[in-house]
Amino acid sequence: MSSGFSLFAAVLMMGSAMTVSAEVFSLDSCRSMALSHNKELLMQQERVRAAGYTRREAFAAYLPAFDFAGGYMYNQKKISIFDSDQLLPTKSFNPATGSYDFNLVIDPATHMPVKGPDGQYVPSTVALIPKEAMTYDIHNVVFGAVTLTQPIYMGGKIVAMNRMAGYAEELARDLHAAARQDVVYAVDAAYWQVVSLSAKHALATSYVALLDTLDRNVQFMLDEGVATRSDKLTVDVKLNEAQIDLTKVENGLVLSRMLLAQLCGMPVDSDMHVYDESMEQIDTSAEIATSYDMQRVYDARHDVHALEMAVSIAGQQSRVAMSSMLPNVALIGTYSFSNPNMFDGFSKRFDGAFSVGVAVKIPLWHWGGNYNKYRAAKAEQNVARLRLDDAREKITLQVSQAAFKAQEAMKTYLMTITNETKANENLSNARIGFSEGVLTTDNILEAQTAWLKAHSEKIDAMIEVQLCDTYLNKVLGTMRIED
Repeated sequence: MSSGFSLFAAVLMMGSAMTVSAEVFSLDSCRSMALSHNKELLMQQERVRAAGYTRREAFAAYLPAFDFAGGYMYNQKKISIFDSDQLLPTKSFNPATGSYDFNLVIDPATHMPVKGPDGQYVPSTVALIPKEAMTYDIHNVVFGAVTLTQPIYMGGKIVAMNRMAGYAEELARDLHAAARQDVVYAVDAAYWQVVSLSAKHALATSYVALLDTLDRNVQFMLDEGVATRSDKLTVDVKLNEAQIDLTKVENGLVLSRMLLAQLCGMPVDSDMHVYDESMEQIDTSAEIATSYDMQRVYDARHDVHALEMAVSIAGQQSRVAMSSMLPNVALIGTYSFSNPNMFDGFSKRFDGAFSVGVAVKIPLWHWGGNYNKYRAAKAEQNVARLRLDDAREKITLQVSQAAFKAQEAMKTYLMTITNETKANENLSNARIGFSEGVLTTDNILEAQTAWLKAHSEKIDAMIEVQLCDTYLNKVLGTMRIED
């Protein structure tokens, strides 16, 4: 192993040792914390809970509904049937005719009933009905009713509403699951960004150390007269550039740790160290498929299932629209009471009675309004179905792109391993040649620059493989998410 690579490994190990005292988080622990603290996921959980309550509400429509209505009313005046005392003629039984005849005043001369000035016969006896007897006190009236309503047939609306509520709950769960995958993918990206910048920080530190060593050697050679002032200035410029790059990497690493901490629900000033910061190699034995069973992909994708639920919901909405054109039948039972009441004469006490009936509503003619409402719902169902088909086509392309990108990332990573080995060997040879005086300062700077580039490209390729693998699992719907 070359001395340059040994220095890089030593710096990397030193960085790992420095983080032993700090708490180190694995990828799974970062995912778990993010899933527990993400506000969007908490909102999605509440939406799932609300959809469950809506489903229970829809089921309640199958059951009889009990309602109570009541009130109190104060009336200024009493109510009277008559405006004055009433005199009513009477009848007596006539055995000769077997019927009742009015009791009338008979003229002794003519033996005929006597008529009054108004042309009406004058009764001989009357029955007195006083006005007071037909006057009722309604100053204070209390009334109420308990009603039972049991739907019998609502045109299929209740069944459709229950199915729609069930689909809506499944839709909410799918959206929650899809949001969980989005959170996990964001955490993975931040996690591997920390790993990448941590490795690049170690690499930049190693590169600065290499240039610092070279700078001292060139200064010694300048003092001995075997190097020029130009060589020394060239190395100084490279050293300053490397130190600036190291500062940029340090700042980027701090910001990436802050982003990861924020995603995990921790204070942004937390010094988060991750388990894979010391990772040098990744497993390259896993093969990446080039074709997939798309039906299995569709079945595993929560967003596809959510679109399928949207199609089902639109179908039930058309059923609800159709129910407005069908008869509605309901059983109604009521117990009503009041004080005063008229069930047994006028009585100033509470009394009530039951009543049971059937209510039927049959739509007859609405100038096509209900039918057009149904046609609009069917059109929305077609839109939802087309949206689902479009999503499936895009997912097919998405899966192919993700698979090719994952394959390309793996090939790139394998190439960077070869380049790294060659760069290490080249740097080792350049150091030997420089020490023996057969190579110039420019030669060793070029070797060191190539060494830095090879290691940096390997780090980028290694992180790209991890991110591509995560993204491929996401688009395939096989992302592992532990609760």
